[in-house]
Amino acid sequence: MKIAWFCIPAHGHTNPTLGLVKALTDAGHQVWYFSFEEFREKIEGAGATFIGCDGYDFEMEDKGNADRVGKDKVYATELLVSSTLALDEMTARVIGEIKPDIVVSDSVAFWGKLAAMKHGLPYVSSTTTFAFNRYSAKYMQESAWDIVKMLIAMPRINKQLKRLRAKGYPVKSLLDIVQNDNDTNTIVYTSKYFQPRSETFSDRYHFIGPSIRPITKPVEKTAEKTVYISMGTVNQNREFYRHCISALAATGWQVILSMGTNTDRFEDLPENIQVYESVDQMAVLSIADAFITHCGMNSASEGLYFGVPLVLFPQTPEQDAVAKRAEELSAGVRLPSISEEDILAALNQVLNDPKYKEGAARVSESFKASGGIDEAKGFLESLFLELKDLRRHIANHN
Repeated sequence: MKIAWFCIPAHGHTNPTLGLVKALTDAGHQVWYFSFEEFREKIEGAGATFIGCDGYDFEMEDKGNADRVGKDKVYATELLVSSTLALDEMTARVIGEIKPDIVVSDSVAFWGKLAAMKHGLPYVSSTTTFAFNRYSAKYMQESAWDIVKMLIAMPRINKQLKRLRAKGYPVKSLLDIVQNDNDTNTIVYTSKYFQPRSETFSDRYHFIGPSIRPITKPVEKTAEKTVYISMGTVNQNREFYRHCISALAATGWQVILSMGTNTDRFEDLPENIQVYESVDQMAVLSIADAFITHCGMNSASEGLYFGVPLVLFPQTPEQDAVAKRAEELSAGVRLPSISEEDILAALNQVLNDPKYKEGAARVSESFKASGGIDEAKGFLESLFLELKDLRRHIANHN
């Protein structure tokens, strides 16, 4: 089986796919992975052939601005169209050379889906966030003002879609691109239990659970309670970190704070608090009793996989959806503000009320009971065989 795989330049969308890619290449299948230079080593390490998407004229300088993509539909559409057109010739050439059986594309790497549409190839969506349809989309409710802004922006969006049609992409509306339906073959990296409104999705949706990396460097537990704090790799909220340090200094808890690329450094740290640029998150979560998180899908899932109750501090609509679901399942509590009092109160709540540990444990059990990489691999292989049989049947009747 030959697979063309497309992904956006984001760790949270790439990392969950690598275990599956490695399982496929170990089984003798060929994967060509369209991504960006930053991810080459990881992708080649999984046995795939790396296809670089760097160096093309994306027309927009800040193509990596994922935060803005999540909040501004016009910007997102312009980025989608410029990315697709920038990669159009290269994608067409490579697809012509490798003749893939299936295209797998990240649910927001829309140029992969568009390539499948243009070249008439079977498409599978790889969804590292929640799967969204009209029912689960209520978790990212838009305000009336958001809808007004979208209507005002429609002429600009339609102008962008015309550019795609002129290049041979069969696109009628923005929904054709951004929305999957119940006929779309989809791999979702969460469990049916954690997925909002999972009963509304067809059996073409395979909820395989999160992709969990092995622990590479164990971390020693040095106190009765261990609190882990991470807001992802891009959060620069110095005030938040300062309040955490001040609030937790006198607790006696072991506090591990991962600050990502934040360049600030704190002097005279209390003995119980350790600050790092990055950590082996799996190792820390394996000893943690509570996790203050920005609710990125991967981070929240990793915490819950280890049965760690969450203190929820989402920064984007997508993260807010994760927080809402964790709240519903009693697996975490929201942080109302970054005041020292609220930080301490939220942590005491998840540490001392057993319902949160129990809620996190139920989510953990659902993750471990999902089919994992084996189910996803089996699904892609069975789809390939179905397509092969269909082509043979057509050939026999011509």
